[in-house]
Amino acid sequence: MEGMTLTTFALVRHGQTDWNAERRLQGATDIPLNDVGREQAREAVATLANYQWDAIVSSPLSRAAETADLIAEGLGLTVARRIPELIERSFGPAEGLQAGPELEALRIPGGFRGGESDEDAASRGMDALEQLAQEFSGQRVLVVTHGTLIRLALSRAIGRTLDSVHNAVLNLAHHHASDGWKLEYFNGELLTADVDS
Repeated sequence: MEGMTLTTFALVRHGQTDWNAERRLQGATDIPLNDVGREQAREAVATLANYQWDAIVSSPLSRAAETADLIAEGLGLTVARRIPELIERSFGPAEGLQAGPELEALRIPGGFRGGESDEDAASRGMDALEQLAQEFSGQRVLVVTHGTLIRLALSRAIGRTLDSVHNAVLNLAHHHASDGWKLEYFNGELLTADVDS
């Protein structure tokens, strides 16, 4: 019964970085975790330990890779691999900027000039997740990646616009070969059944 296969994903945004704390757009810029972020990664283990994980994968950017390593260590697992398609959406010249006129000048419909569009980032994120769902069919996969990529991919997956994703909290989604995607937890909160109507 191929159609009954359920693959479960935890989609976890990396812990905090200094740029997060300063509210700068990071995108594909490789900014490391700060000590708050490392602590957030360690604290995430308590929630994630409630589930059995078959594999952990992450974005290759250091903030996600280190978050994944800290979580894996806490769970007694190792990270299977880094997946380039899971890097954060590129914001192009907007990376490193805070809210203000300079950032607004780069804004175009669906993104920032010289960056990756919402559409393209959502497609890339979804493709990566669909590939993982095939590879780890019927298993539980912990994916450590980035806030905007998670938000755009999940919004597309469930057909509704989601809010910002918090650092190092549980987003739990299920992929069904026949039924598509269902989101169970978002930003650590159990979603009520009526949202996917």
